[in-house]
Amino acid sequence: EVHLVESGGGLVQAGGSLTLSCTASGFTLDDTAIAWFRQASGKEREGVLCYTRSRLSIYYEDSAKGRFTISTDNAKNTVYLRMNSLKPEDTAVYYCGVQADGVCKAGTHRYHYWGQGTQVTVSS
Repeated sequence: EVHLVESGGGLVQAGGSLTLSCTASGFTLDDTAIAWFRQASGKEREGVLCYTRSRLSIYYEDSAKGRFTISTDNAKNTVYLRMNSLKPEDTAVYYCGVQADGVCKAGTHRYHYWGQGTQVTVSS
């Protein structure tokens, strides 16, 4: 059975950092594309950053450039989102999504597996 479990969210002051984790079970992340999305209260889920099968980063959110980075640990079958210099507007529920074809694609409907989300709250 396929599962994605996110963790690492929490409350942080503006300017602080957090690292989110997304651990997969039931399949390997090796040949997949992995994206982080976020959904602020009352808004649609939006893409932040995607990691292609060849492990190139594609930023969907301009404000994340220079602050957010994505990485993987194959041994742990886990993908991470390191977020630095956090701002109040980064407050949202963050989700990891897996695209089994290995290609980063726009649109949540193009992702095959999802985690349950983890809340990130940035106070000013």
